[in-house]
Amino acid sequence: MTRESEVARHIGKIIDGLRAKDLDALRELYAPDVVSFDVEPPLQHVGVDAKLKNWAKVFAIFETVDYELRDLDVTVSAGLAVGHGFGRVSGTRPGGTPVAGMWVRATFVLRETGDGWVIVHDQASVPFDMATGTGVTDLEP
Repeated sequence: MTRESEVARHIGKIIDGLRAKDLDALRELYAPDVVSFDVEPPLQHVGVDAKLKNWAKVFAIFETVDYELRDLDVTVSAGLAVGHGFGRVSGTRPGGTPVAGMWVRATFVLRETGDGWVIVHDQASVPFDMATGTGVTDLEP
């Protein structure tokens, strides 16, 4: 297994944790001091507890959760890895109403430790329309 495939597999564990709605499994993927630039305020979320608070919000909104990651490209060098692609959280609301979600640009930075890889930074973003200042959430990869 290449280091790039190890990193991709680690990032893929996010999908498993979200589908299972398992915050403990997700905690294992992130560094304690992870910095996350998510699509909702504030500008940054610092620490694994802040990151898991965001995932807990997803679990409260959705009865079932899915996550899709497309076009993940990973580069590894000197104990650091960067991955980027497109992600989409979707699922069903209580009562069974399906929600397709929106595609975001996803970036992950990982650090190699003695126990494997941990995510030290992630970012989810949407492009915006410069004329209106609003996010463009209907784009697809």
